[in-house]
Amino acid sequence: MGINHWPEDQRPRERLIKYGAAALSDAELLSVFLRVGVKGKSAVDLGRDMLSQFGSLRALFSANLNEFAKVHGLGSAKYAQLQAVLELAKRSISEELESKSSLSSPQAVKQYLQLQIGNKHYESFTVLFLDVKNRLLVTQELSRGSLSHASVYPREVIKSALAHNAASIILAHNHPSGSADPSQADLSLTQTLKSALSLVDIRVLDHFIVANNTVYSFAENGQI
Repeated sequence: MGINHWPEDQRPRERLIKYGAAALSDAELLSVFLRVGVKGKSAVDLGRDMLSQFGSLRALFSANLNEFAKVHGLGSAKYAQLQAVLELAKRSISEELESKSSLSSPQAVKQYLQLQIGNKHYESFTVLFLDVKNRLLVTQELSRGSLSHASVYPREVIKSALAHNAASIILAHNHPSGSADPSQADLSLTQTLKSALSLVDIRVLDHFIVANNTVYSFAENGQI
């Protein structure tokens, strides 16, 4: 039975408008995005199929077109819509970081990084370059690697920081393997970069590790 035939107080879109998006399940939120289902399945059923196929929202968001289209009823049009929604979310949070100090919005920084690098299948070392008021100037991926390693050269970080006229930076990388705990190599790299950047009067404010739905902050754990 289509959602239009459901009681009004059970329809995802009406419930979202009345109670807010947080009141809906993942499948219901996906149904609002999908708008319609397929023959024999409501949009909520299709949303459940998507979650079953990929196992998590994170995996769904990181799927390529071929993987996405394996779910019956999905194709390039829906894939393009989903990518547009994800990019709008990134840009919205980016605007917040550009307009106010990142130090006053640590949660926004974490959300931004989850969207920016949390869904990548490879390890990405990314730097947020900030102005004198700790507002975001630009985000740049400086290195990418395998599931376990990405080479980072201090001179490249310094070169980019100077090119963007940054007063401070935030380091970030993801752990596609799933654990956000820092390795000894992560700790050593952080101190190496902090020392190198101090020579040109650029501060390292934090280093974040993103893994699944977890974001680890070096600053919050007294490691920077």
